[in-house]
Amino acid sequence: MAKGEKGRYVCSACGAAAVLWTGKCPSCGEWGALEKEPDAPVPGAPLRSSRASRVDVASVVPPERIPAGLEELDRVLGGGWVPGGVFLLGGKPGIGKSTLLLQTCGMMASAGNRVLYISGEESESQVALRARRLGSASGGLDLFCDSDLSAALFCLDGHRFFVVDSVQAMRADGAEGWAGSPGQVRASAQMCIAAAKDRGIPAVLVGHITKEGRIAGPMLLEHMVDGVLTFSGDDYSPYRMLRASKNRFGSTDELGVFEMGENGLFPVKDVSGLYWNKAEESVPGVAMTVVLEGTQPLVAEIQSLAAATAFPYPKRTGRGIDLNKIQLFTAVLEKRCGTGCGLFDIYVNVAGGLALREPGADLALCAALASAVRDVSLPEKCVFLGEVGLAGEVRPVVRLARRLHEAARLGFTRAVVSSREELAAKKAPIDIVRAATLNDALKAVMR
Repeated sequence: MAKGEKGRYVCSACGAAAVLWTGKCPSCGEWGALEKEPDAPVPGAPLRSSRASRVDVASVVPPERIPAGLEELDRVLGGGWVPGGVFLLGGKPGIGKSTLLLQTCGMMASAGNRVLYISGEESESQVALRARRLGSASGGLDLFCDSDLSAALFCLDGHRFFVVDSVQAMRADGAEGWAGSPGQVRASAQMCIAAAKDRGIPAVLVGHITKEGRIAGPMLLEHMVDGVLTFSGDDYSPYRMLRASKNRFGSTDELGVFEMGENGLFPVKDVSGLYWNKAEESVPGVAMTVVLEGTQPLVAEIQSLAAATAFPYPKRTGRGIDLNKIQLFTAVLEKRCGTGCGLFDIYVNVAGGLALREPGADLALCAALASAVRDVSLPEKCVFLGEVGLAGEVRPVVRLARRLHEAARLGFTRAVVSSREELAAKKAPIDIVRAATLNDALKAVMR
């Protein structure tokens, strides 16, 4: 470090450096994030005493995973907890983070594993009361209710799993600032990660969510851990979604769905039934599709409504689907299929609060828009599976066979797919209608 830079301060949120300390970072605007940078080591001095060792990848035996006890959680994790792996669980207040982890701790303890639940926000009686209500009280579940992280980690001997609820409530010895400050959060996370790695036991850190929707504390926190789990849901709905935005031990495409009840969280077996109403009669503007959340197929119902407008700029509104995609496909319908959308206000909704992002739902969206504008119902028990381009072509989707089997299981009898799909009609579980272009697909279902 240069002589003029000695004693500089570094922002723990964005990494910007400043010569003088200020309460607010001049680069990102984060408050209380500037911390004094430690002195650099003497040039030429060894940084670590350990030596590099050569490892034969073929000889490394992967560690055996520890089941979490909840099928949906195990699937999102990639098969269970990995020994030494540290996960960060985030979610807004009251969504059920503590409930999910306390249930997991109870099931793991019932399976013969000693588990330590560290709470810096609740008393022992509060945690025990909730554990009894959830049926998670077990002899193998130990509680430590204090914000002193050093004392809590001292009790880890003999345990195979531990939870820290929450990392923003803990105090780390030797770190400056109050509990929840960037310095304390970073130091607490480092202590938990070191304890998990040294002992070879998995750990979960609970993180608070800011009003912007990200996990409170320095961004470095998400880089330090092995995985980041997000627990979300609507206040009016009993259903909760668990996703992994980062996972060093598995896929980040999996989705876990739980239902919140009086006795805790329960996995939802038939997820597809949450997002469509199984109506017997077809209504103009309604199209069905099958989307994939990881390996989980979901039947989605896209609803579209076209209302005549007297204004020169028609309105476009979407919920559960990108507004830009609605505007894009109304232009494709008008240019490639001759379906005039300029005289209508168009409203699009994905039933059940599902958010569609994958391109495999493009054909269903176009069919719903054309059906609403022309006021013609689409065939009953028909699903639309395809990506649509600006030239009006219908492109194949990934894992078509998996989608078709899910549609057949739920009673659908026909599927409109791309003519470029490499699927034998005899092997398909339902009738297949092939279409090279969007215009061909609409002609096949709207006569």
